[in-house]
Amino acid sequence: MGHAERVTITSGTTGTTGTRAAGPAEPAAAIRRQELAAFLRSRRERVTPEQVGLVRGTRRRTPGLRREEVAQLSNVGVTWYTWLEQARPIRVSAQVIDAIARALLMDPSERAHLFALAGAVDTRPEAECDSLSAEVRRLLRRLSPYPATVQNGRYDVLAYNRSWTHVFGDFDAMDPRDRNCLWLLATGESWRETFLDRDEMLRDLVAKFRGSMAEHGAEPAWKELRDRLVGESAEFRALWERHEVATMSPHVKRYQHPKVGLLRLEHRMLWMAPLAQAHRLIAYVPADDATEERLERLAELSELSEPSEPS
Repeated sequence: MGHAERVTITSGTTGTTGTRAAGPAEPAAAIRRQELAAFLRSRRERVTPEQVGLVRGTRRRTPGLRREEVAQLSNVGVTWYTWLEQARPIRVSAQVIDAIARALLMDPSERAHLFALAGAVDTRPEAECDSLSAEVRRLLRRLSPYPATVQNGRYDVLAYNRSWTHVFGDFDAMDPRDRNCLWLLATGESWRETFLDRDEMLRDLVAKFRGSMAEHGAEPAWKELRDRLVGESAEFRALWERHEVATMSPHVKRYQHPKVGLLRLEHRMLWMAPLAQAHRLIAYVPADDATEERLERLAELSELSEPSEPS
């Protein structure tokens, strides 16, 4: 484990989610709406027209931007945005919150605060990656030569160490939307050929995805992944229509690596709640001594073929 190790933070797949409008009888929700309204007003008054490419004009009395200007920049209705600043109990989607955050030039901390006040989950890839602490990234590095990754509830691969790419493929070269274990298992030729129990694994993963989607069925990112799989994979469609469900359970994965041969790996998970409820760090540990030796050999081979990097 002494060689220099890299942890890659990826953009994963994109998506947004909505929230339910709170009723006027809910005092906590009402307080949060008041805080949201005040926060929006304070941010709006801070941004000048020139910062967002608008002409100030000579008759402007409002400090910063007008409500109609924020609505225009966010591509939402003026009345709707006005109601939001008046703390009315209206439905707020993550897409709109994202647009408002961009229009008001919010930094990452302000953006996170806005989503928290709106009761929405920011599933923008950068937001998911920002949730990974330095300690988690360090742990990913230190797990080498064991492959390790951080994934969300949709099986998007958000971060990985170098050993992960040595075993499971060059994720750096992939389209960010394809860095998803379910997608790769259902559509990837490499994973189809190298995972010896691929068909059983796909059935199991689809069942787990269906079980998890019961809590996320209204979220666009989950629906987008499901619809993309339905459109691209006849196997996924057939398995999805069986309505099987399953929960997380450890089991041995058999992987035929082209350089070092058979790897028998078990996955061990570290849940990252409460920082990120659905995020988990997954380490693939050897199920036998032969696999241990082959992982070490693979790390040595890869180190010889790659330039060293600072720790």
